[in-house]
Amino acid sequence: MKTVLITGATRGIGAEVARQLEARGWRVIRANRPEFDVTDSKKIVAAARQIDQLDVLVNNAAILEDADRDVLALDEAILRRTLETNTLGPLRVTQAFLPALRKSDDARIINVSSGGGQLSDMGTWSPAYCISKTALNAVTVQLANALRDKRIPVNSVCPGWVRTDMGGANAPRSVEEGADTIVWLATEAPRSLAGKFLRDRKEIPW
Repeated sequence: MKTVLITGATRGIGAEVARQLEARGWRVIRANRPEFDVTDSKKIVAAARQIDQLDVLVNNAAILEDADRDVLALDEAILRRTLETNTLGPLRVTQAFLPALRKSDDARIINVSSGGGQLSDMGTWSPAYCISKTALNAVTVQLANALRDKRIPVNSVCPGWVRTDMGGANAPRSVEEGADTIVWLATEAPRSLAGKFLRDRKEIPW
């Protein structure tokens, strides 16, 4: 039985990824607040000590604050909070759980990013969120290169605009569609695929 740890798995895309992997017979560890806070290094390290082996890590937890609207008036406190969760959180979690991942013969790391972080197609929407996802993509490439000789592929995923609490009711995609590429990377994608940004199982520009 394979084991996956998913941050932010109480609802939305994280919950759907958990559901689909459980249906495949996987052991799913839902790393959710308040017991598991991606901004709290002590809690992360304590949780990592309880897990001997991990096959897949899905860094999904993220925030988007309502006041995150205008880069010209962006509150530095909002940017700091967003970076702490969306960028530094996945890095902290990956570093803490790397010993458990190294014990797997098929370890994989998946960072849930956003098309909002694409430098090739960035607008003005939610600047703190978008900046944090651009930075997360850089973390993905750094980790992928650092772990290439360990044969642990690391990739970023854009799930698209999905009908979740964050995405809203008018989003065009279902949670099933949003979860698809994440589940594929966890289960079926070639291990040679690493250091990429993906949507609908295909590479997209950074």
